[in-house]
Amino acid sequence: MRTAEVYSKRVFLGFARNWLRFALVALAIYISLPWVAPTLAKLGLKAPADIIYTLYSPFCHQFAFRSPFLFGEQAFYPRGAAGTGYQSFEAYASQSGAFLEQYRYWSRFYEGRAPAPPANVEGLGDFSIAQQFAARHFIGDESFGYKTSLCARDLAIYTMIFVGGVIYRRYRWRIRPLPFWLYVFAGLGPVGLDGFSQLLSYPPFEFWPVRETAPIFRIFTGGLFGLMSAWLGFPYIERSMQDLIEPLESDRQRIGWS
Repeated sequence: MRTAEVYSKRVFLGFARNWLRFALVALAIYISLPWVAPTLAKLGLKAPADIIYTLYSPFCHQFAFRSPFLFGEQAFYPRGAAGTGYQSFEAYASQSGAFLEQYRYWSRFYEGRAPAPPANVEGLGDFSIAQQFAARHFIGDESFGYKTSLCARDLAIYTMIFVGGVIYRRYRWRIRPLPFWLYVFAGLGPVGLDGFSQLLSYPPFEFWPVRETAPIFRIFTGGLFGLMSAWLGFPYIERSMQDLIEPLESDRQRIGWS
């Protein structure tokens, strides 16, 4: 057997045997870096912090009003429409020079002019593309603190996939895949209902008054979806890996490569 073929089979066999370990390491890195970004920003290391925010930007909206913050006056800054006990995002944003700079930039970008008069609490409470983009690109300041590079729901999803993977690693031979109907009901149902009820309240739909979810509910629905996804997915991946291991092991014993 050619050396290259033996090497590739050895690599595939090693990965198949240890796929869960690789997955958990990748997930651990993925859910850790979003907390590293605000720490770097707080330390004044803007360039490496921006790299992390940029790397994660295709995978999350990164809205400041839906993300956790570190080193600030609050852990979350939900919009006033969420009706939480937190001081609203609009109240903080209207006093933040860094946010208003972003707001004016995106207003000029989309509308060809800076907002006049300057952004205030009432104006920031209204939906606008400029406000959405400003909230996406604003990473924080000394008053706000600095946001994580994933929103609260995404952090909960991937954290609970990781937790589910750790549990599965301990009891992998006892855990059967979650029935798909239960995954739809308990996993997709709550997060889908929450997400679409918000989406359809904003322009261009506006089927009902603007709805924003409290941070704790974002974390709960995201975490439930993540855990159900791990319960459904990991056992099926394990079966696929076993299907890959068996012919490779048979080939290894027959040919004698190691």
